[in-house]
Amino acid sequence: MTEAAAELPPAPKAAQEVFGELFPEAVRYGELLADAGVTRGLIGPREVPRLWERHLLNCAVLSEVVPEGVSVCDVGSGAGLPGIPLALVRPDLKITLLEPLLRRTTFLEEVVELLGLDHVTVVRGRAEEVMGKIPQVHVVTARAVAPLDRLAGGGVPLLRPYGEMLALKGDAAEEELKGARAALSKLGVVETSVVHVGEGIVDPPSTVVRVEVGESPGGVRFAAKRAKAARASRGRRR
Repeated sequence: MTEAAAELPPAPKAAQEVFGELFPEAVRYGELLADAGVTRGLIGPREVPRLWERHLLNCAVLSEVVPEGVSVCDVGSGAGLPGIPLALVRPDLKITLLEPLLRRTTFLEEVVELLGLDHVTVVRGRAEEVMGKIPQVHVVTARAVAPLDRLAGGGVPLLRPYGEMLALKGDAAEEELKGARAALSKLGVVETSVVHVGEGIVDPPSTVVRVEVGESPGGVRFAAKRAKAARASRGRRR
């Protein structure tokens, strides 16, 4: 055990309630983050003492606003946050962890195999690179990967018509959303809101920016790019 891993506190009682039958897998994931996650530079060692409240539970409660049985793409998944905690509490979802860096996708593939998460797939790439190459999803998730307008530029075009992007954000979520509204409108976004999840589980509750699209996710420009990418992908399979 590394010095950083020794700093991992016991799981709080709320974690057992949130993760249910897969609580042992959640504990194992926390141990992997505290050990290999730190040594490989995926999370900072100072995050280990607050791993449960700030990361695992903070991400798991996102499940409160994810519809049942949908497909999800976790953009810029990094060490698997929020994708892995979401997968642990929601086996009904079909989740893709999208991450461009090899050392991170290697870690994610190891975690998925060790935890037996058969409903999770790891894809290496950036959102703009995989558009048209992976199936469009009902929900895109993200956490602290980019400013909202830039995040939406990559994430929104991955959505199915009438899908939604759920971005875990901080205290400035309302202000960030206000500043991004013009850019979001150009991307085919028809509704936006800020919601709070995890009341009574995490303190403070997690803040989520919800971005809902209409019939053309990403707007006209991205519809054309998506169609072109899909044609190119079909051509390569012939």
